[in-house]
Amino acid sequence: MKHRLPVFLLAALVFGGLTACDTTQAPPYHPPSRGSMAAPAPAKTGAPRARPSAQMPRVMILVDEQSLGTIPTAEVEAMAIRMLLDQGVQVVDQDMTQSNLAKGQELFRMAGDNRGAAALGLQFGADVILIGEVVAKPSARRISDSNLRSYQAVATLRAVRTDNSVTMASASEDATVIGLEDVVGSAKAIRAAGQKSLEQIIPAMLQSWVRSGGKSTPQLLHVTLHVGGVDQLWKLRAIREQLKGMPREATDIVQRSYTTGAAVFELDSLVAIEELAEAIVLHPPADIQFQVLDIGASSIHLKIVSP
Repeated sequence: MKHRLPVFLLAALVFGGLTACDTTQAPPYHPPSRGSMAAPAPAKTGAPRARPSAQMPRVMILVDEQSLGTIPTAEVEAMAIRMLLDQGVQVVDQDMTQSNLAKGQELFRMAGDNRGAAALGLQFGADVILIGEVVAKPSARRISDSNLRSYQAVATLRAVRTDNSVTMASASEDATVIGLEDVVGSAKAIRAAGQKSLEQIIPAMLQSWVRSGGKSTPQLLHVTLHVGGVDQLWKLRAIREQLKGMPREATDIVQRSYTTGAAVFELDSLVAIEELAEAIVLHPPADIQFQVLDIGASSIHLKIVSP
């Protein structure tokens, strides 16, 4: 009996150790499901937002392009329209501004300086007018031992605000290309020079617009109003009071002269000139009816007629 006690004691110790080992074993391995092995979905990133067109100016394009020095083209105009539309910028209808070549040449003369350019842009409801010229000419001689010739084009552009006649940006670039045929070679040179100028002036123009707050100043255009048929003083007074009673359309009304039935007023228009003319003619003073004789870039000619 004395010999069996240590054996039972040893067996108890071994059994207890095995039990302790069982309690500390790691849990059984279960392979992850196929869904949990999938890679985590990438975080969604917001798409780049295009600038709202309401924050961008309405641009009028007036570029005098001449291939071979005399042939009118529209290569730079087409590129400018495409680049502006890509930026969310509204463009004035080109068919409206250049319906024919003769009118186009008249527009170019009117836009010779900043003030004329601004007045022209306001006439078509533009916030900014992009004006300039692009000329391409071939070299006098062909490249030796070939029929190739170099063609050089120069593109000079500037952007003018229509509310204050300030130059927002300008660019002047030239380009030279090699071509076999005059028309094709000149067109390539015009596109090359025009693209270089547009890539400079359009970003600078839009940055200037954004820095200024993207708003035009209230005073838009200085207008001279000529009214004929004012044969009585009461009519003159009625017209003057009518103009002063149009705070949404005009301000700073001044009567400059009155001679033999013709009155001249000067004012600052807060709307496009055609809208100002409509407001005057469609809402005349009592017992007065206007006839429109002419509406120019910065002048309106009216005549009082019998009701």
